[in-house]
Amino acid sequence: MAKIFIETSRLLLREIIAEDVEMIYLLDSNAKVMKYLGVKPVTTKAESEKTIKNIRKQYKENGIGRWAVIEKESNLLIGWSGLKVLTEPINGFKNVYEIGYRFLPEYWGKGYATEAGKAVLDYGFNLMNLDIIYACADIKNGDSCRILKDKLGFAEKGTFVDDVDNAICQWYELTKEKYSKN
Repeated sequence: MAKIFIETSRLLLREIIAEDVEMIYLLDSNAKVMKYLGVKPVTTKAESEKTIKNIRKQYKENGIGRWAVIEKESNLLIGWSGLKVLTEPINGFKNVYEIGYRFLPEYWGKGYATEAGKAVLDYGFNLMNLDIIYACADIKNGDSCRILKDKLGFAEKGTFVDDVDNAICQWYELTKEKYSKN
């Protein structure tokens, strides 16, 4: 049984397990989902199995990683959200906590990224006692940038060129102090 970390009014956030391979494949093989991520959609379930193994390795090595987002009403995995430790440098930052999320397109525009994001921030700041959480998004991904800035309260801290695909990305940060005032 997968460990549940967070429950919101509409969502469960739980560890990603090997049995999630079908839904992770649906997510990571979708061109719309992957459009702004700097990597091409996967083409085999073996690639999704590797992704799951890497996430589970993060749980073991860092005590945290992305979590499956389950819609309570349907009991379906609709995406993932959560914190991870940046073990490889991004924008000059390493060994810091970054929030991220990814959802199937049919669940976009329903407030799930915001709902999951707020729950993850609460977990990070209040249970893990983090002082700062970072995020980044391709500047062309207006929806994600709006969620981070307007819905979750992140502050823009400049742009950088992503090493993977040369995309211009916005770097964000949110401090515990600013979060607790919202």
